[in-house]
Amino acid sequence: MCWVAVDRAIGLAAVLDAEDRVPQWIQARARLADSIRVNGWNAHAHAYTQAYGSEELDASALMLAIVGFVPADDPRMLATINAIDERLTDSRGLVYRYQGDDGLSGAEGTFLLCTFWLAHALALAGQTGRARAVFERASGFATDLGLMAEEVSPDSSELLGNFPQAFSHIGLINAAWAIHTAENKERARIGDPGDAT
Repeated sequence: MCWVAVDRAIGLAAVLDAEDRVPQWIQARARLADSIRVNGWNAHAHAYTQAYGSEELDASALMLAIVGFVPADDPRMLATINAIDERLTDSRGLVYRYQGDDGLSGAEGTFLLCTFWLAHALALAGQTGRARAVFERASGFATDLGLMAEEVSPDSSELLGNFPQAFSHIGLINAAWAIHTAENKERARIGDPGDAT
């Protein structure tokens, strides 16, 4: 997210009246990007990982594609998406944030936001069928009022954590938009007008 802050500052330089800082910010952004590409990727885990030198997966690595750091169809990003889908996802298709020891007692449930991140990243990678399936599984945990919690219990499917959780709803909206956009691109590519709205 340090890279995101600098990248967005460059885009806002005129609004911030900070055009004189842009050359320095461009250099900082490049150094951050190089550091992430070299140190954030773990060949043994075959994924971008939770921390430099770690083999632990973390669903927040999906944000690399979502924020535009790396294209979702980049081979390393695809490998990360697949690793999270295979190794951080429970039998229901819901995503844990991470599974390593964080020093806190107790166990976390699966996070709806992280599951929507997976759907979003899959859509950006052009894998709309998988994206829609993940999205529908996660959105199925909304209450009859359409509200979602932060987490879902791995044992009982009980909603856990903050309720209602704004981040879960934001994740749903962003993933839905990404899927819609990707499906429209697919239809345009094959010449099917479909529902382009």
